[in-house]
Amino acid sequence: MTTESEPTLETVEVAEPEQEIDPVTTLTADLQRLQAEYANYRKRVERDRAVAHESAIGAVLTELLALLDDVDRAEQHGELTGGFKAVAEQLNSIVTRIGLEKYGTEGEAFDPQIHEALMHDEPSDVAIATATKILQPGYRYKDRILRPARVAVTDPAGA
Repeated sequence: MTTESEPTLETVEVAEPEQEIDPVTTLTADLQRLQAEYANYRKRVERDRAVAHESAIGAVLTELLALLDDVDRAEQHGELTGGFKAVAEQLNSIVTRIGLEKYGTEGEAFDPQIHEALMHDEPSDVAIATATKILQPGYRYKDRILRPARVAVTDPAGA
């Protein structure tokens, strides 16, 4: 029971004034975020475009490998003369300028990352596994192996 003589305490909440948001600051932050998103998008598109370009060139060069092998065999057998020799030299020049690299030499250490062993010779006086015969040269375009070098491997004695 309350009597009229007792004062009652009422709590009155005082509303704090809302913090004023500066529209220039908000718009500036939004603009900076959008600019960063666009810059990242542009970089990603450029990177994807470069990868697609390299893949397309690699696919075309892969299709030309059989032709390059035929030209090499014709040259080894002395059948490349006259106008055909000029065409073969121009073809080799073009693929080299594009970036196709031929690799695989006899006597180099066998590396399963870039060589494919088709034959194994009897153990010899080699210290490490060695590619002793290049049966078919390998080709790479930039950092990508288009075809591994197919080789005959000589293993060290006792291996």
